[in-house]
Amino acid sequence: MNQAAQYAESHFPEFLEKLKTLVRIPSVSFAGFSEAEVRRSAVAVSELLRTEGLENVEVLTIEGAHPYVYGDWLHAPGKPTLLLYAHHDVQPPGREELWNSAPFEPTEKDGRLFGRGSADDKAGIIVHTSAIASYLRTEGKLPVNIKVLIEGEEEIGSGHLDTFLKQYRSKMSADVIVLTDTANFDTGIPTITTSLRGIAVTEVEVRSLKQPVHSGMWGGPAPDPVMALSKMISSLVDDDGRIAIPGIYDKIRRLSKKETESMLSLGYTEADYRKQAGILPSVQLIAGDASPLEKLFRLPSLSVNAIQASSRKNASNIINESAWARISIRIVPDMDPHQTLKSLQTFLKSVAPWGVEVHFSGEQTGDWWVTDPSGPAFEKAEEALSRAFGKKCVFLGQGGSIPFVAPFAQVLGGVPALLIGVEDPYTNAHSENESVHLEDLRKSIVGAVYLYEAFAK
Repeated sequence: MNQAAQYAESHFPEFLEKLKTLVRIPSVSFAGFSEAEVRRSAVAVSELLRTEGLENVEVLTIEGAHPYVYGDWLHAPGKPTLLLYAHHDVQPPGREELWNSAPFEPTEKDGRLFGRGSADDKAGIIVHTSAIASYLRTEGKLPVNIKVLIEGEEEIGSGHLDTFLKQYRSKMSADVIVLTDTANFDTGIPTITTSLRGIAVTEVEVRSLKQPVHSGMWGGPAPDPVMALSKMISSLVDDDGRIAIPGIYDKIRRLSKKETESMLSLGYTEADYRKQAGILPSVQLIAGDASPLEKLFRLPSLSVNAIQASSRKNASNIINESAWARISIRIVPDMDPHQTLKSLQTFLKSVAPWGVEVHFSGEQTGDWWVTDPSGPAFEKAEEALSRAFGKKCVFLGQGGSIPFVAPFAQVLGGVPALLIGVEDPYTNAHSENESVHLEDLRKSIVGAVYLYEAFAK
């Protein structure tokens, strides 16, 4: 180990406490939650960047957007410049009664740290800042030039990203992007992400009445909007669970021979997927005969993220006046996100029964991304992560979406984008009881130390 790696190892408890401080801030970027808490999170992140030795730290703002945070250290002439990315906003806590501990009170148990944002993606922030601090406190300098950008609205689709790039492009120039917001193939196995699914989201509201009515006095002739919406949703997939929207599979890039061989080499089985996802024993897997990994990373999937008509707490003998759902499709290369959204909405409207009113809102799209993991940047990253984890690094796609990646790589002239992370199959990102594996977090920090060293060479 070099001095910085030794420091990172011995001071991991200190870095962990700094992660806990960030987790305690409920920086939910979704509408209806406190914008002040997201701003407070940005201030806390800026203070952390200063504490760990970064310079020119500032909170970057755009009208109508949650704040970004920027800092840099640019005193390594002739060495590469790395743009390090993470985000400080988090998902809503979800159903608090399902948490085993308070969602915004970080809690250690069984070698994991539980709390909203503990992994996604405040752990990513800590990986960057801890590796930087480890160098500056031992060697007094970094082996490469560093720029750090921490976003404040990744979880809601990075809707102001184009505006941000136009306003702050001059700050972003770099030779490599290192993004710490993805998952490892399994606990203890470092992984470099080679593809991301995009997303198309819509909210749909179905109405049949001006107001709720007594189900006994009026039930029978009156169409139930909940039933109407249920019929519409059920029409979205066939009996095998494949998406039934016409043309949805027409523009999908097939796996290359190399990608297929890579997936097969991992030996990932249906049993592995069932265990990691928590599938109930009696439940069948859906969406055809493709392998679980291909379905996760390179085939589109449809989800009903939320549905509402009255509530369990306020349930009574009524016919609701309306029903609402949030529906999303994860898209893959070479699908068009805007066309996918349009097709989803057109299909829903076409299957609406009984003349019910159908209204759409909350549209959101994000593009897919894919890269060829060849060249010195990927070789150095593989070497550094394998060294830190003590296991060979693997290259694999991810099923999630990160809107930041494609636009930034493009605006920086197609520089390599290294996507690494600290999540594992048991993280429960976006769900209740989110957690980060503490040993993987420690190894990820050491991996970042080795990565900077490798890039300097």
